[in-house]
Amino acid sequence: MGGTERKTAFITPLQVAMTAVNAALYAAVGIMTYLGIFAPPPIGVVRFWPVVVIPGVFAALFGPWVGGIGAALGIFMSDMFVHGNVLLSMSVGVTSNFVGFYLLGYIAKKEINLKKLVVVLAVGAITIVGGVFSILHYQLETFGFTGLSTTDSILLFLVAIGGSYLLIVLVVYLWPEWRSYGVASIIGLGVGSAIIGLGLWAWTQFFYLGELVSAPFYFSLLWFVWTFTTEIPFLLLLGPPILKACYRAYPSLKPPRKKAATKR
Repeated sequence: MGGTERKTAFITPLQVAMTAVNAALYAAVGIMTYLGIFAPPPIGVVRFWPVVVIPGVFAALFGPWVGGIGAALGIFMSDMFVHGNVLLSMSVGVTSNFVGFYLLGYIAKKEINLKKLVVVLAVGAITIVGGVFSILHYQLETFGFTGLSTTDSILLFLVAIGGSYLLIVLVVYLWPEWRSYGVASIIGLGVGSAIIGLGLWAWTQFFYLGELVSAPFYFSLLWFVWTFTTEIPFLLLLGPPILKACYRAYPSLKPPRKKAATKR
């Protein structure tokens, strides 16, 4: 019929292929690079996971569905290799990875206005307050696991958060072309880390998690802090150079710049 618009596919064959590649690389490289490192006791069930840069790059290049679905499939495969708990992986790992990298891919395609970064700063403030509160409780009940004083633990946490925000400032102001990707990484990883923290805490209310059962709520903040602070440097430092190399090799992947609106 005349006047009808041609509908585009929900997901293209290229995106299907890239989703599969994303999942395979995320699982395989993740298993090889986490080095057997977990969060320190008593919250030591979350892996050291620098490989987050892989679905981050795929999400930025090919869109939120490729990033989210590929990350969800990849983390499920790696979970089956590491611990084999299907229900735990589906309820926490798959969910957090899908939502986090879907958001990263969605936001990375947007033009970011610096005036709208108040939300990101607010999340940072909440992270600092929540982290310090968590450390206080953590030290009171589990001092024997770390050997660190409360003051030392707080200083280490603040240095980690400060370093992450320094990276954010560098990306946003020194490399403005990566502003959208940087903000997308912070928001996507922040939401994903929150899902991991709350999800693991909820799990301990019904099932054992290692030696943990009925963990106090502030453990969710510890899991959030560990996940966010150990992964954000890899997204912010490794993502831009990898994306730049991809854009040089395949210029068609580079998103078009939006022209500024002209005043009448």
